[in-house]
Amino acid sequence: MTIGAITSMMPNPLNEIKEVPENNGQFENIFTDLIKSVNTDQLETKKITEDFLNGKGVELHEVMIADEKAKTSLDLLMEIRNKTINMYQELIKMSV
Repeated sequence: MTIGAITSMMPNPLNEIKEVPENNGQFENIFTDLIKSVNTDQLETKKITEDFLNGKGVELHEVMIADEKAKTSLDLLMEIRNKTINMYQELIKMSV
C-alpha cells in the first residue's frame, strides 16, 4: 500500500465546513442551534450504543467514535457557556 492511497482515504476537513445557517442576526439562535446539535449527538450515541448492546450489527469502533463526538460537542458547548459568562461578568465590571 502506498502513502498516496492512505491519504486519499482520509477526510478533508475543509470539505466538511458547513455554512452558518441564517439566523436573522439573533444571538440566542446560535446557542439554540448549538444546544440542539449537542442533543442530537447525545441521542445518536445512545441509539448506537443500544444497537451495539443488542447485537444489531454495530461495531465497537462506531460506538467509540459516536461517544467521542458527543463528548467533544458537549465540551465545546460548556466552554462557550463559560466564556460567555466570563465575558458578561467583565462587561458588568467595566460598566460600574
